[in-house]
Amino acid sequence: MAERPKFQRVLLKISGEALGAADGRGLDPKRTNAIARQVAEISRAGVQLAIVIGGGNIVRGSDVLGTGMDPAVADTMGMLATVINGLALQDALERLKVDTRLQTAIPMHAAAEPYIRRRCLRHLDKGRVVILAGGTGSPHFTTDTAAALRACEIGAQVLLKATNVDGVYSDDPRKNAKAKRLKRLTYEDVLHKNLRVMDLTAVTLCRERKIPIIVFNVGKPGNIRRAVFGKTVGTSIRGR
Repeated sequence: MAERPKFQRVLLKISGEALGAADGRGLDPKRTNAIARQVAEISRAGVQLAIVIGGGNIVRGSDVLGTGMDPAVADTMGMLATVINGLALQDALERLKVDTRLQTAIPMHAAAEPYIRRRCLRHLDKGRVVILAGGTGSPHFTTDTAAALRACEIGAQVLLKATNVDGVYSDDPRKNAKAKRLKRLTYEDVLHKNLRVMDLTAVTLCRERKIPIIVFNVGKPGNIRRAVFGKTVGTSIRGR
């Protein structure tokens, strides 16, 4: 009997740095294509998949705040960067013959569809991968919050946070060789200890809707499949 996915509708949050070069900057076609192959495998397994993508490899609003730039302008630049990444990932998926739609929270009809919840759900029901770019469409919110918001809106069973690290650690592993990866946390652990896993607004949204979060390294081939099929990977965040 063929192995079946644990989750049937998934919100995958991909950091912009995961599409970048080794330093997390720019667009690396090889890394983008590698992620696209993982996504294609999940889609072909019959999983309904929506993807919220970050833009930190191009510009991160928080990185330019020290220049005196208006925070709303900085965040808008960051949201536009996610659209560039969305276009790149869509192209990579379509070259793999995966039916894909790109929707943006900031309307830009020449490049993508506007995000409309019911249209997104229709695409998912038809087996299309939907890439959701542009963050929430409003400044002052992170793409983590956008991922949690969209997960709530589409009724996702899990939020997968795909990053360049293999989970949440007790301390910064780059500075502390004795730091240990934490296999499981509760929402309260993250909120009360102010762990820098996700934006705290995102964690609160997931807690309220009882959507589990799995944080893992997308750079390791097969990790998206492992997470979707219920294998132990990265760090799991859920209720008690």
